[in-house]
Amino acid sequence: MEKYSIEPYEDKNETSDYRREEAYMRARKKVDSLIGFYWHLAVYIIVNAFLILLIGLNSDDGFGGFGPYATAIFWGIGLLFHFLGVFGPDFIFGKDWEQRKIKEFMDKEHKDWN
Repeated sequence: MEKYSIEPYEDKNETSDYRREEAYMRARKKVDSLIGFYWHLAVYIIVNAFLILLIGLNSDDGFGGFGPYATAIFWGIGLLFHFLGVFGPDFIFGKDWEQRKIKEFMDKEHKDWN
């Protein structure tokens, strides 16, 4: 009785096309997220500039106090979370920030030894 090895059929071109399409879909999703954030930022600036002017010019306190800026502050908190959702929390420090800092401190300490 002969043994046959059954290996799954895999077409290299088909796999390559699938990976390319999958990479395209991920990239497209990131670009759509960026576009969404930039639109959110643009609307935030335009609407809040209008509201600050409108409230500031028509209130007894003028531009002083919390009133003219309340919407901008609370909406800004939401915009910050949108920013973090699109760019990620690693935006400020970067993915390799911790490793670079460790190397920097080790190099500095190594200089002190010599």
